[in-house]
Amino acid sequence: MRNLASVVGRRAVALSSRGSCARQLQSSLRIEATTSTSQPNITINYAQSRVFSHTRPWRREIPVSEPKRGGSKVWASADEAVADIKSGSVLLSAGFGLCGVASTLIAAIRRRGPESLHSLTAVSNNAGSEGRGGLALLTENGQIDRMIMSYLGANKKLEKQYLTGQIAVELCPQGTIAERIRAAGSGIPAFFTPTGGNTLIQSGSLPTRYSPDGTVVEFSAPRETRIFNGKAYLMETALPGDVAILRAWKVDKAGNCVFRHTTKTFAPLMAKAARLAIVEAENIVEVGELDPSEVNLPGIYIDRIVPATERPQVEIVKTRSPQEFSSSPPKEEAPAQAKRNRIARRAAKELKPGFYVNLGVGIPTLAPSFLPPGQEVWIQSENGILGMGDYPLPEEVDPDIINAGKETTTLVPGASTFDSSESFSMIRGGHVDVSILGALQVSAGGDLANYMIPGKVFKGMGGAMDLVSNPDGTKIVVATEHTAKDGTSKIVAVCGLPVTGRGVVSTVITDLAVFQVDRKKGTLTLTEIAPGVDVEEVRRKTDAGFAVAEELIVME
Repeated sequence: MRNLASVVGRRAVALSSRGSCARQLQSSLRIEATTSTSQPNITINYAQSRVFSHTRPWRREIPVSEPKRGGSKVWASADEAVADIKSGSVLLSAGFGLCGVASTLIAAIRRRGPESLHSLTAVSNNAGSEGRGGLALLTENGQIDRMIMSYLGANKKLEKQYLTGQIAVELCPQGTIAERIRAAGSGIPAFFTPTGGNTLIQSGSLPTRYSPDGTVVEFSAPRETRIFNGKAYLMETALPGDVAILRAWKVDKAGNCVFRHTTKTFAPLMAKAARLAIVEAENIVEVGELDPSEVNLPGIYIDRIVPATERPQVEIVKTRSPQEFSSSPPKEEAPAQAKRNRIARRAAKELKPGFYVNLGVGIPTLAPSFLPPGQEVWIQSENGILGMGDYPLPEEVDPDIINAGKETTTLVPGASTFDSSESFSMIRGGHVDVSILGALQVSAGGDLANYMIPGKVFKGMGGAMDLVSNPDGTKIVVATEHTAKDGTSKIVAVCGLPVTGRGVVSTVITDLAVFQVDRKKGTLTLTEIAPGVDVEEVRRKTDAGFAVAEELIVME
């Protein structure tokens, strides 16, 4: 992807904030850092030619068939059920990766072809898997004009379509998408959230659509802010749809739905937020066969039912051998792995007995392997699990149980599964005790950058902005190697990359050292050091200044 200076276009934004990203948008987005501990102020000056996502009339009136009361909700086939969807519709597509995706309905929409059905705005967590399933089948077929999503992932075809102006992409934090959809289904036009405060989400600086020559013709919309209890919150608007497509395990002929495990994610939310909701069912049963207490979505929200004919897919199959146990630390096979294990071993000390924890991908996922035998923590996965276990044995693989990395996983005794709105209520509400994430950069003031490298990586923020949105309620720990592959420090005075959250990190754990962050003062203190490492080496490899604790501990 291009350098963000060419991405953002002709405008100037002045942002005064402790630890803000002074270099992140170069000449196109001017950001000034100060040492102020007050709430950052954002002043935005826009060129008159600037176009915002929210000003585009994508929620225009689309003549879709009105739901009919009375008569059967069961349709003979998916092809018949999608035959009256109109071009230009807003399509809410449930699922997470390939888990819980309405693959039968997506295949039917694809069979209509771009001549019959096109210019769709699709709302989903991501676009499925390139060439395999999910909305990728429709983006590749030229039927989608706009995606509203939290994560681009590894879909190279979609990335190319985005960069050449064939598809607009509105990136939105995962929890915000869930809440916008939930609000639409509840008749709530807008709400305020801490997620994305003082980032490119707030300032409206993310490119949404390019022209074929690579210039930006549309940007994300700046968010209105309001102060509650001394903290800034962003206003987000509801996100309704014309048609929702979802997949359920069991559906009775009245439309009552039962979902298995992590297939819930967005399904109940999207059905409520659409004018017309179509569910494909793995099992269609008679009215009265479902126990009312097991119904996850009441039939009032479902208009059409079709049999699911496509088999569920697994995006990433990860398994363990019978000899592997979560209480056995991984073997240190090489220097690189030794570094990772050192970080993970120290990160495990942040997980106290009975804690509810969220672990980011990569090094953070190794931390439970170093817990003392018998110590129990509850691992939360933002796609809807509380009580996530190990990777499954080969014979235990279940396509309806995946983690936030779209990998197969298991559930421990006492686990629960739920939809994405519930998941992010736990996260934003501060009910999770500790969240451990990786990082591209961490500033001395606790600013975190971990979702984007201009010119190299632009995959989306997923749930990371939500995970750091309540640092007073949930302790944010960064577990990362001290330097990047090119040798540059990841512990910096001021972030040079777009930030995920400002002043959110409390502890930084690297292969060389442990730092404690004073988020109010914006300062770092070195409290632990790795064996064989001295303070001078840490100083040489750390861009940020730091104090040294009087009692410097050696890491185990």
